[in-house]
Amino acid sequence: MKVVANERKAQGTGASRRLRRAGKVPGVLYGGEDGKPLSIELDHNALFHAIKVESFHSSILDMEIDGTAQRVLLRDLQWHPYRQQIQHIDFQRVTAGQAITTYVPIHFVNEEVSPGVKLGAAVVTHVLNELQISCLPRYLPEFIELDLSTAEIGDVYHVSELPMPEGVKAILHGKEDPVVVTVALPAEEIEEEIAEVAEVEVTTGVAAKKGEPGEKSDKPEKSEKSDKK
Repeated sequence: MKVVANERKAQGTGASRRLRRAGKVPGVLYGGEDGKPLSIELDHNALFHAIKVESFHSSILDMEIDGTAQRVLLRDLQWHPYRQQIQHIDFQRVTAGQAITTYVPIHFVNEEVSPGVKLGAAVVTHVLNELQISCLPRYLPEFIELDLSTAEIGDVYHVSELPMPEGVKAILHGKEDPVVVTVALPAEEIEEEIAEVAEVEVTTGVAAKKGEPGEKSDKPEKSEKSDKK
């Protein structure tokens, strides 16, 4: 995707406020071999439509700044507290031989045809919807796809079970193997099953205490006459 920006000369809160009123978004470009931060401005409407595309957030972007092309990665996006207005945006320069760390979305496919959902009416819970990864720019995937077509009730998928693309490594922040998705019955159905089991146990217990009709008691019968001294 291509992003068009211009170098921003005016600095400060007042200058940024005037830019926003003029339909522009103030931003910063940093990192890369140059490393020097550059203040930039972008057209708000074009940027507003671009950020609705998922790949804009997890792909290497081609940014044109005053006629010069650079490869960048979206790093931060700040919104107005209650308006649909982008307040500020940050991009990072990308160097071909330097690894990058970023988040990519996880796509879950075929969960509606899995045995757990189709036959068992299970609920699939997405514990993670994105994953932080590290890789060289050329290996950066737009997303990671997890096929749930064989998911059964009780299945739990972890990060280690994700099909990681070539050259891509998951960043776990010390967690051994985080859960990505679970397949389980709805809470209401579980409660109903527990209630049914409890009812059967209570009924069986009562029947055992009372005994079957016509069954003789093991206790000896009392004598009608008591012994007289």
